[in-house]
Amino acid sequence: MGTQGTQDTQDSNEGRTGTTPGRRALLGAAVLGAGGAVLGLPATARAAEKHGSGSYNGGYKSLPRPTVIGHRGASGYRPEHTLGSYQLALDTGAHIIEAGDLVPTKDGHLVCRHEPEIGGTTDVAAHPEFADRKVTKLLDGVSTTGWFTEDFTLAELKTLRAKERVPANRPHNTLYDGRWEIPTFEEVLRWREEQSRKLGRQVWIYPELKHPTYFRKLGLGLEERVAKVLRRHGLHKKNSPVILQSFEPTSIQRLNKLVDNPLAVLLSAVNTRPWDFVETGDPRTVADLVKPAGLKWIASYAQGIGPTLDLIIPKDASGNLTTPTTLVRDAHAEGLILHPYTMRNENPFLPANFRKGTDADAYGDAFGAFATYFATGIDGVFTDNPDTGLLAREDFLKKN
Repeated sequence: MGTQGTQDTQDSNEGRTGTTPGRRALLGAAVLGAGGAVLGLPATARAAEKHGSGSYNGGYKSLPRPTVIGHRGASGYRPEHTLGSYQLALDTGAHIIEAGDLVPTKDGHLVCRHEPEIGGTTDVAAHPEFADRKVTKLLDGVSTTGWFTEDFTLAELKTLRAKERVPANRPHNTLYDGRWEIPTFEEVLRWREEQSRKLGRQVWIYPELKHPTYFRKLGLGLEERVAKVLRRHGLHKKNSPVILQSFEPTSIQRLNKLVDNPLAVLLSAVNTRPWDFVETGDPRTVADLVKPAGLKWIASYAQGIGPTLDLIIPKDASGNLTTPTTLVRDAHAEGLILHPYTMRNENPFLPANFRKGTDADAYGDAFGAFATYFATGIDGVFTDNPDTGLLAREDFLKKN
């Protein structure tokens, strides 16, 4: 999960520097490698099972609600979009893992990166053999400088290693820099199948197609590639444990013709336009899409929406939460589920009235924020900290 042409408003403070590293506990657990055993988390796991985790075999409607979705894995604790991050999210009890922001390689493979530009999430800058690959491109109308996956073969990308994207906010995560490769979508699906066998239930994943219009213009259409891989694994069906998402509605419409998976349209800031709308001259903005008519249109080809949390409860000029909108009610009236993004524990990412102190990497009152959002009736939430989300969910269900 990320942004499509517009910076996630909740990511706006990522550059702040923390001043007190070491004064928080990352987890009440130790995880050894990507597939290591988790120690000290039985209570969290039991809490997840207590309220309907079950087998999840009855399609997306069988998922427990509110659903806790591991955003890029457990990216609050491990470098995002690595098998280590995905495994930790699963081990802590996340109901779904956002395993895969999907972007293509030069030779047409699908890999998992938050953006096609990989300077901030890999060690590519430390590879002198790739120095000449650094370029400036126009990505959805934004001039972007760095290294792009579409300029590398898969074999070349496999020589790189992942690193923490926001080290100022998550200095602890830098311990794991260099530990994991960039995973392919094929590897994610094999990991999902292996973990499903081990657990005796379906492991759900929530891949996102990144910048589909941009890549289609390069001859690297994402939808057909995703559909082909899913069909090869038998995961293209109505009740398959794979929900597909994109910020571009036309991409979801294309997927709707290629696979039978549940689909979700991601929605950025209220005054923005999806990039495919910009390219095709569609004048509608997100403000139009969250109106009843827009939601009805989305429901004609998708099962859900992934709005920013600000579309659920807007903030005032000081960053404090105000009154919830009618989006939850209106979306439910059209039969759509809502999985907003993104809950994070650190102060800069929380509403101002839930922050504690000023340290950029200090935790605020995440439990209070989770409770406030759950109370709106959302069906689930993306979070970098699935263990926190599960405990907040347990608290919420006890009271409601």
